[in-house]
Amino acid sequence: MASGLGLIIAPTIVPAAVLRRTAPSDRINIGVIGTGRIARDHDMPGVWKYDDVRIVAVCDLDDHRLAEAKSHVEAYYTKKQGKPYSGVLTYEHYEELLANKDVDAVVICTPDHWHAKIAIDAVRAGKDVYLEKPTSLTLEEGRKMSNAVNATGRIFQIGTQQRSMEQFRIACELVRNGRIGELKEIEVRLPGDPPGGNPEPMPVPDGFNYEKWLGETPYVPYTVDRVHPQQGYGRPGWLRCEQFGAGMITGWGHHHFDIAHWAMGTEFTGPKEIYGEAKFASGGLWDVHGEYATEMLYDNGVIVRGTTDSPQKPNGLLFTGSEGWIFVSRGSYSASANDPQTNASSPLKASDPKILTSKIGENEIHLTKSGDHHGNWLQAIRTRQQPITPAEIAHRSCSVCLLQHIAMKLNRRLYWDPILERFKNDDEANAMLSRPQRPPYQF
Repeated sequence: MASGLGLIIAPTIVPAAVLRRTAPSDRINIGVIGTGRIARDHDMPGVWKYDDVRIVAVCDLDDHRLAEAKSHVEAYYTKKQGKPYSGVLTYEHYEELLANKDVDAVVICTPDHWHAKIAIDAVRAGKDVYLEKPTSLTLEEGRKMSNAVNATGRIFQIGTQQRSMEQFRIACELVRNGRIGELKEIEVRLPGDPPGGNPEPMPVPDGFNYEKWLGETPYVPYTVDRVHPQQGYGRPGWLRCEQFGAGMITGWGHHHFDIAHWAMGTEFTGPKEIYGEAKFASGGLWDVHGEYATEMLYDNGVIVRGTTDSPQKPNGLLFTGSEGWIFVSRGSYSASANDPQTNASSPLKASDPKILTSKIGENEIHLTKSGDHHGNWLQAIRTRQQPITPAEIAHRSCSVCLLQHIAMKLNRRLYWDPILERFKNDDEANAMLSRPQRPPYQF
C-alpha cells in the first residue's frame, strides 16, 4: 500500500539458509553498540544473564567508555565462570562490528538520533536487533526502519519493556475485555525535563569522535552538557536537546503510548486528530518540552490525553470506562539508577478492587505473556517467530509520540491519515515529518 512516507512492506519470507545463525555452537553472540548508562544498567545485564548468550563485542565513539565497557563485560564473565575471562572485541565504528560474521545480533543503545540508521544497517548486514526506544527521530526515519526490518526478515525488538511487565499486560487485558465497560479515555502521564545546560563551547575530549557522534544532525560546538558526562554515567544532556530527540514525549512516552495502543488494539494504526501545547525551555542549552498537554482522538472514539505527571497525578496510565477505571504504572521499578521516579504507590489500581481479580475467560482476549523482554527477543531469534514488540508496532507507538510533538510545536489541532502517514491539507505539519540530514550520515 502506498504511503506518503514510503511503502509499508509486509514481512518477507526468507529462505532458511539465510536465517541460519553463523555461530559454531548454539550460542547467540551479541554486539552492543553504545555503552552508556542504559547499556550498562539495563541492556547488558538483560542479555548476559542467559547462559546460551555471550556479549562478544562492544562499540562506542568515546574510547574511555569503550575501554570501561570491555572491562565491565569481562569482569561479569570472570565472576560468572569463576576464572579469568578476556577477549571482548572493541570497535569505534559500528560498521566494522556489523561486518563481523561471528556476531549474530546487536543491542543498540546509542543516542536517539542514531537509532534508525544503525538498525537499518544492522538488519541489512544480517543481524537481529534489540533497539532502545524511541525508534526514530522522525516519522520518515521510522517508516524506513520498519520497512527495512520487514524486507530482510530479521528479528527486531524495541526496548519498551513495559510490554513484558505483568501489571501492564493485566491492565490491558482487563480493558480489552470490558471490565471497566466501554473505554472512553486514556490519560498518559509523563515526567518533564528541566531547563538549563551550559552552551559555552569546550574542547572536544581526547578519544571522542564528536564529529561522528553528531551524525545526521547539524554541526554544533561541543559542550559536555550537550553530550554525556566525562566521568560516570549520569543522565546525559543530549536527552534534553531537540537536536537529538523530542524529550520525554518520546523518551518515556514511547513506553506509555505503546501500552495505550495495546489496551485499545490499535497497534498498527494511529489517531485521526491531535492537539498539543507545551512550555519549551529557552535561555540555556536544553530546549525540549517541559509541562505539556495533548489530546488525540482515535477512530474507536477513545480520547487519549497526555499530561505532565505530578504528586496528584503520578506517572502512569489511567484508563477510564463507562463502568470504572484502572491505573497502571511501573511502581518502584526503574531501568537505570538515575531514571525519574514514578511517584506511584501501587503499580496497579482500580475503581473497584474486584476488577483486578476478575478472571479472563477461555474465550476472551488473552495478550502475549513475555515475562522478560530481553529473553523474549532471544527466544524469537531462536524460533524466528515475532517478539512481543516488533518493528511495525514499534514504529506506530513512536509515531504517536512524534505526532504529539509536532502538535506541541504548532500549538493547534492537526488531522492525520494513519494509512498514508500524512497530515490532511497541512503542508507546514507535513514538512515536520522529516528533517534535513547532514552528509555523509544521511539515509
